[in-house]
Amino acid sequence: MAKQLIKGNEAIIKAAVMAGCRAFYGYPITPASEIAEAAALYLPQAGGTFVQAESEVAAVNMLYGAASAGVRAMSASSGPGISLMQEGISYIAGSELPCVIADITRGGPGLGNIAPEQGDYFQVVKGGGHGNYRCLVLAPDSAQEMADLTALAFELADKYRNPVYVIADGFIGQMMEPVEFAPRATLPPAPAWAVRGDAATRKNLITSIYLEPDKLEQHVQKLAAKYARAEREAVRCQTVATDDAELVLVGYGIVGRILKAVVGMARAAGMKVGLLRPITLYPFPTAQLRTLARRAEAFAVVELSTGQMVEDVRLAVEGRKPVEFYGRQGGVVPTAEEVLEFVRGVLHRHTADPLLEEVGA
Repeated sequence: MAKQLIKGNEAIIKAAVMAGCRAFYGYPITPASEIAEAAALYLPQAGGTFVQAESEVAAVNMLYGAASAGVRAMSASSGPGISLMQEGISYIAGSELPCVIADITRGGPGLGNIAPEQGDYFQVVKGGGHGNYRCLVLAPDSAQEMADLTALAFELADKYRNPVYVIADGFIGQMMEPVEFAPRATLPPAPAWAVRGDAATRKNLITSIYLEPDKLEQHVQKLAAKYARAEREAVRCQTVATDDAELVLVGYGIVGRILKAVVGMARAAGMKVGLLRPITLYPFPTAQLRTLARRAEAFAVVELSTGQMVEDVRLAVEGRKPVEFYGRQGGVVPTAEEVLEFVRGVLHRHTADPLLEEVGA
């Protein structure tokens, strides 16, 4: 498929169809509505199913049903809708069902506004619903990655039999960029564990209820072992100019793109600044950050929130090096120049580089 100029939100659906997704259940909400619109257009053309449910609660339970039947299925929403889905996502994780959920985040809490923010980090990365479960979380920084990471999300969902989020701020969802898609569709066979209402699958059972405490404990420990395996195998991140960095910036999504510009500007001014951009928010690139902490003097986390991912960075660094935070909220996105001034201050506080005096730190 040739490159197309396309919105990030629409790229998600085209990539999902090429990855074998054949069912979408959702409810429109800004800034994610184009995902449902594109699903309504493309899923039927591919022989799949699109249902605009009466609510997000209904949509997530339809998603449970389709996943139980072994169909590659997905949904999409934004913060308030994701909140409504949390009980169903806990059921899906507890039943070990693969599916993909896109969260195009907006300002919050409450109704907030429809501008880009990153305040959904806690509810998506830390669980959000009840019980001991985790979801894998992928964070694209471009329309191309919206496509690529959606395809990857279906592969990871099947590999670990677990729900996988693709989380992007409203900026990434709404921007248009050239995107290249897979040359041909992938149509995986139905898994052996699925329930399809026939004699061959009559023996299969999909459930998240274990009434005997010993049985539930055994099941939870099985889930924990699976998450530990994902933490060893599935971590992804991008690093930029970290080999000699005295200060390592950390940010994802649209912030990650801004920080790439900041690194370039800082380097041009003689400042040794690098970037680690988490691509998987769970599993988190803890080991990579810990390695960087051996030589970097400090870390600086930039988020469109009051500071959520910064907690994971501080845990990763284990107090070895200072971790500072800069955040904007409510849909306000910082400029590269604004972040650069913050970077100057961090370097001034935590390094002894005389060049900083020359560049006006």
